[in-house]
Amino acid sequence: MRATHFGAGNIGRGFIGEILAKNDFSIDFVDINETIINALKERNEYTIELADEQKEQIHVDNVTGINNKDNPEAVVDSVAAADIVTTAIGPNVLPFIAELIAKGIQKRRAEKVTTPLDVIACENMIGGSQFLFEKVEGFLTEEDLAYVEEFVGFPNAAVDRIVPIQHHEDPLFVSVEPFSEWVVDETQCKNKDLRLSDVSYVEDLEPYIERKLFSVNTGHATVAYTGAYAGYKTIDEAIGHDDVLQQLRAVLGETGSLLIAKWGFDADQHQAYINKIVGRFENPHISDSIDRVARTPIRKLGYDERFIRPIRELKDRGLGYVHLVEVVAMILKYQDPNDEQSVQLQGMLKEKAVEAVIAEVTGLTDETLIAEMTAEYNA
Repeated sequence: MRATHFGAGNIGRGFIGEILAKNDFSIDFVDINETIINALKERNEYTIELADEQKEQIHVDNVTGINNKDNPEAVVDSVAAADIVTTAIGPNVLPFIAELIAKGIQKRRAEKVTTPLDVIACENMIGGSQFLFEKVEGFLTEEDLAYVEEFVGFPNAAVDRIVPIQHHEDPLFVSVEPFSEWVVDETQCKNKDLRLSDVSYVEDLEPYIERKLFSVNTGHATVAYTGAYAGYKTIDEAIGHDDVLQQLRAVLGETGSLLIAKWGFDADQHQAYINKIVGRFENPHISDSIDRVARTPIRKLGYDERFIRPIRELKDRGLGYVHLVEVVAMILKYQDPNDEQSVQLQGMLKEKAVEAVIAEVTGLTDETLIAEMTAEYNA
């Protein structure tokens, strides 16, 4: 079987590529990174290493690369012939590949291909595949859309694997944590016969997306901002100190209480999930810099993002959120001269009252929450 995968970076090769290869797919990696694409075309293989004591190596072959900037026609041909299309390029880049996917779909229709195709955006966002479809839709005719309705699915997915920033002499070598989770909304799939091993298919994806967002993303950011506030430089250094570890566990206890109340997760099973997350962050073989995890603080303070949304929903349910508010205050104090949003946020705090900045960046109108965050910031 053939896969077209947009994004030949570390996550694309080290996570999605690994699972596709395990399921006996040949993979066309699509990217504009000339070094990586040329290496994939020349070698047709690469190596993944699991970041743990054993350092197990996984060999991936039957791969090639297509430069979508230089050879868009080849990308269209690849999509037209694919059994599955996946992405791992970042939410902001999805609109830029929409036209290529649309043309691939149009070619399938012109060639009267009736094999169902699923296009799965494996991005760190809620509703990624449906967002991609909205962008693809703009390039399709009414006849194309009727074809999509019958033969092309855009099932949303939740993905989770830590792939730290890394540099190797071999541009294709990639180190990843042993843990991975890929969950797909099966109700949105069109190809009902294709089920990837090591992928979970569920009828309701939202609980799993929120569990990951409010546990892994909230937790990782908590370690970063608490660590930065205490003067640490890396995630593993920070979590090795009890003050950071206790803050992490307290925050995950609060988001856990929300997830259990909202979605009915079993309390003992969720505690085991929390323990696994803490162990992943403690992995000494994954050294991640705090400034990488803590970057874009304004985005992370968004209304529906990893801190403000659980705080809002915990308050609505009468559940505690004091430790989440503590981290919000640390985010507001976070300073990184190399991060554009950090510089912007500190500039806003110099020019305006704290309450006004909190309201602006979080989108909150709840005066009680704004007051609580302001008090914690001033403390």
